[in-house]
Formats: sequence, C-alpha cells, structure tokens
Amino acid sequence: MSTEAQCAANKANAQLSTGPTTQEGKVISSQNRRKFGLTGRFTVLPWEDQEDFNLLVTRLRAEHQPNIAFETDLIEKMAQHFWLVQRAVLLQETCFDRELPICEQQKLMALYLRYQTTHERAFERCVKELRTLRNESRKQKIGFDSQNRRQAEEGRRETNETRRQAAENRKQELHQWAVLLAEAKVDHQQVLTSGARLPQILAHMKEECQMRVRKAA
Repeated sequence: MSTEAQCAANKANAQLSTGPTTQEGKVISSQNRRKFGLTGRFTVLPWEDQEDFNLLVTRLRAEHQPNIAFETDLIEKMAQHFWLVQRAVLLQETCFDRELPICEQQKLMALYLRYQTTHERAFERCVKELRTLRNESRKQKIGFDSQNRRQAEEGRRETNETRRQAAENRKQELHQWAVLLAEAKVDHQQVLTSGARLPQILAHMKEECQMRVRKAA
C-alpha cells in the first residue's frame, strides 16, 4: 500500500511529465502506438510509397468503374485492405533469420498472419458487397427495361387494335355503301323499265276510255 509520501512524490513526478508541448511533438507522440499500422485508421507509412497506393486505387477504380459514391468508398476500402495484406506479408519476412529459414519471432509471426487473414477477409467482404450492389442495380435496371418493354408492347397492341377496329369500321361502311348502291341501281332500273312501258300504258288507258264512251252512247 502506498504511503502518503509516495503518493505526493507520484503527483510531483506527474507534473514534471506533461507530454509533448509543440505541435511537431504531438504529431510524433500520436504515432507512438502506430508501429506497423495494421489496425486503426489507415495511412501509408513513411517507409511505404504513397504513389504506389494511389496507383492501386486508380487501377481498382478503372477495373470496377464505380457509378455512385458508395461504390467509390468500397473500392477505396478494398485498396486499403489489399495494401495492409501486403504490409503484413512484408512484416512476416522480418521474423525470419536473414541467412536461415528459421522464424526467430514466432509471436510476431502469428500476429502478422492473423492480421493478413483479417484484411484478406475484409477485402473479400468489400468485393462481395460491391458485387451484391452491382447485382441489385442490374436487377433494377433489368426490371425497369422489362417494364418499358411491357409498356411498349402494350402500346403496340393498343395501336394495332385501334387500326384493326378502324379497318373493320371502314369495311362495314363500304359494305353499307355497296348495299345502298345496289338498291339505287335496282330502283334506277325499275324507273327505266317503267319509262319504257309508259306509252303502252297510256295507249291502253286511252283505249279503255274510248270503249266506255261507245258503251255510254
């Protein structure tokens, strides 16, 4: 159990160690626990090449052609996890003797292997999520195209039905006109026939009148 004197001494020592005071010192201090950067917020370490990471991101974007911001974020995460897998593999090499294939740091080796597996799985999850998102978008597009085709087909059917109905109406009208024309021809023929017999009818009527006059006399 600490004595009062020890507690007072600890407090005094704590006042003497307040951490870095300059901005540069604070930045360095914030990276003290980021020895290998396999966890936490991603960053390209000083002994790595930022241009190589940027090129990796560019290649992944060119390969997958993101259409929305969420797809772009997934591709960024894919690049980060892929980069961390390569970092874990590289760190595994430091666990071996430079001249003999002997692992001198088995605990670190196991740690790096675990991080490698973790980021490989994370990379695959991002790929799967991106694929699922693309499939859903494709299904929606297919459904939209199918709906448009259905509407276009219904429009064509309605147009064809309208044309068929119009043709049927014209056919009926032509039939009616043909019937009327035939009736008109019959009536005209009857008129012509009646006109040809008119002198005979008049002569017969005149003859009957004369006969009645003789009988009356």
